[in-house]
Amino acid sequence: MPVIGAKSGSVAGPSQHKQPSRKGRKAWRKNVDVSEVEKGLEERNDQIIKGGLVKEQESDQLFQVEDTGDLEVAKKLSKKFTKGLKADEILAQRSAVPAVSARKRKGEGKTTDGVLETKRVRKDYISHKELVRLRQMADGHHESTVEVNDASFDPWAVTDTSVVLSNSERSFSFLPKPRAPKAPVTMAHAPISLAANGKPIPAVAKPKADMSYNPSFEAYEARLTEEGAKAVEAERKRLAGEEAERVRMEGVARSAAEADAAAERELLSEWEEDSAWEGFQSGLENEEVTTAKRPKRKTPAQRNKINRRKEAEAKKRHDAIAEHKKEQTKHLAKLLAEDKFKHEQALALAAAESSSGESDDEEGDDNVLRRRQLGKFHLPERDLELVLPDELQGSLRLLKPEGNLLQDRYRSMVVRGKVEARKRRPFRKQPKVKITEKWAHKDFQLF
Repeated sequence: MPVIGAKSGSVAGPSQHKQPSRKGRKAWRKNVDVSEVEKGLEERNDQIIKGGLVKEQESDQLFQVEDTGDLEVAKKLSKKFTKGLKADEILAQRSAVPAVSARKRKGEGKTTDGVLETKRVRKDYISHKELVRLRQMADGHHESTVEVNDASFDPWAVTDTSVVLSNSERSFSFLPKPRAPKAPVTMAHAPISLAANGKPIPAVAKPKADMSYNPSFEAYEARLTEEGAKAVEAERKRLAGEEAERVRMEGVARSAAEADAAAERELLSEWEEDSAWEGFQSGLENEEVTTAKRPKRKTPAQRNKINRRKEAEAKKRHDAIAEHKKEQTKHLAKLLAEDKFKHEQALALAAAESSSGESDDEEGDDNVLRRRQLGKFHLPERDLELVLPDELQGSLRLLKPEGNLLQDRYRSMVVRGKVEARKRRPFRKQPKVKITEKWAHKDFQLF
């Protein structure tokens, strides 16, 4: 019986392994090699038949961890390594001859070939005596102590000008001698604190409990309520100011509209007068028209009258400005006197409290100051040292640095009376100069 075998030839699809170009007829889609794709599909089907895809299975299903070990392997290894290593045998041997000592003997190293070596001076060498002295100085034991004496002269004192004059100086002896600058009396006075209670303000105030990075609930709530009330009051004042400004602008706009309407009415009346003067008024074509007088040139008397009226108005405005400045000066003196009186009262009250011992707080508070606002320069406000509840952190590492040390030090010096509270002007006001060009270049002569 003949054996039925497979059909000769490959059962795979037509393939083309090398495709140098895809522009010809043989480079069509039906001739593309798909053997690798079919091989991958067959492997995937085999994995599904055997239990599932390998990449989708867990490690426990693919591998097995052996904890006990194979006994047969242990027996073979024990028989193999019973003899031991050759290195261990060599190290285990002990010789009867003792080992050579590493200690340097007395006469060793003195045997030479007779040639003496030249000695060189070491530059980086420190003697033992110098080393001991340096160690004693580092420990604080000095051979001779330095005596500190007070200065016998004042480096900032004014030097005596009564010295022998030279010939060049004698020739100008008639000139007045330069006087040494005299320090004001207030330089010897202690600085005056700006605190309302008159007590000295410390340079660095002790922080309160509500300023901690992790404050207590009672202190933080009281501080938050206080600052919130201040913020609400400030916002209320701001809104009131905006409303007042809006009402004022509405009044200005209304006045401007009324002025424009009056100007339009006046212009319309003038146009009607001009029309009537030209004889074009409606209803008067056939009647007798009365002509208006034409404007004439002003006489010198009229011009002098207008100038006198303008001068009188300017003098009236000048007098009003001077009177206003005078009233301001009186008000300023009154404010200064009142401020001085309140300061004296605060100092007297502080002295009474300190003498009676009723006051426990020995430091001034810079939150409430006694100085009023007298000029345009405002004292810098104190920074708000408070964070919102959602900004509180539980660790020092999460805190963010805030504030400016330079501004804090400047404000501290101002409220302690060390520095005057005013704005520094680095440049003085220069006089206005008008530059004109002379007409001398127009004066020329022809020769």
